[in-house]
Amino acid sequence: MSIRKKILAVAPAVILGIWLAPPAFTQDTGGSSASSSMHRAGEDTEGAVTNAYHGTVTAVDDTTITTAVKTNLAAAKNLRSGQIHVTTTAGVVTLRGTVHDSEVVSRAEAIARDTSGVRRVRNHLRVSASVPQG
Repeated sequence: MSIRKKILAVAPAVILGIWLAPPAFTQDTGGSSASSSMHRAGEDTEGAVTNAYHGTVTAVDDTTITTAVKTNLAAAKNLRSGQIHVTTTAGVVTLRGTVHDSEVVSRAEAIARDTSGVRRVRNHLRVSASVPQG
């Protein structure tokens, strides 16, 4: 590698180091050192990454739970699962829609409750005689 290429490769790092060095040697008006400020920033960043990770895991789990509940409802006999809308947030399943009788409301809730990963079921299903049966 030629000397010119070496200089061009190292120059950005040197410039960045010179630009970042002065704040590391100064103190902010709060009396804490730059290193403690950097440490706090690192902790804040770690916390943000942890929260983002857990949020992503929760969203994936919720999608898995919703899919499982919908599959279980579809597999149930004499149950028109297309009329039941399922959403999941942090393991809490919400059932919405209109069904033909109260037995379907109870069965749908039991199916959702028995699905792996479900922490709680909110049953907002309504009964209407105008809905066709199974």
